[in-house]
Amino acid sequence: MPHISLPPEFPGIRSLFVYCPESAGPLNDLVQTILHDPSFSTLTPGERELIATYTSALNTCKYCTSTHGAIAKYQLGGNGDLVKAVVLNPAKAEISEKLKALLAIAAKVQVDGKNVKAEDIALAKEKGATDKEIHDTVLIAAAFCMYNRYVDGLGTVQPDDEALYRERGRRVARDGYVIVSEEYLASHAK
Repeated sequence: MPHISLPPEFPGIRSLFVYCPESAGPLNDLVQTILHDPSFSTLTPGERELIATYTSALNTCKYCTSTHGAIAKYQLGGNGDLVKAVVLNPAKAEISEKLKALLAIAAKVQVDGKNVKAEDIALAKEKGATDKEIHDTVLIAAAFCMYNRYVDGLGTVQPDDEALYRERGRRVARDGYVIVSEEYLASHAK
């Protein structure tokens, strides 16, 4: 049950975007940039979604883990098993050694950014990560700690219906965050 009066027909962060449209635009623009825009990073959108999903799973944010996991699945050619493997244990998942090293950095950021050590950066670089990819990983992990705490801190509705997450994942993977959010909010406006 939400801690404040949120529109019940909107799950997760979407209810917060309706509640406070002044912050919705910048927050939605940020997620569009760091996860979806191809010019932002040399990490693929699927890899970036995996970082968001893994960070959200570590934070036990059901809504963000489910939503971004579904988006990652579509960004990765429908490979939901890979997304599940990363959430369970990225060190054993069938992903690149570079992505494993980046996810290890994301896990440290999730606890406390000061946990990231020079050795973590050196390992990521040894595995092929660029300075920009390390930057992007830290930014995504830090941003998702904020998004997760925003969603969970206000007790938003987080449905169990996997079909809801699948549909949102398919649309966002195809169209991006800004377009999907604008269409969704417009179609549900009172």
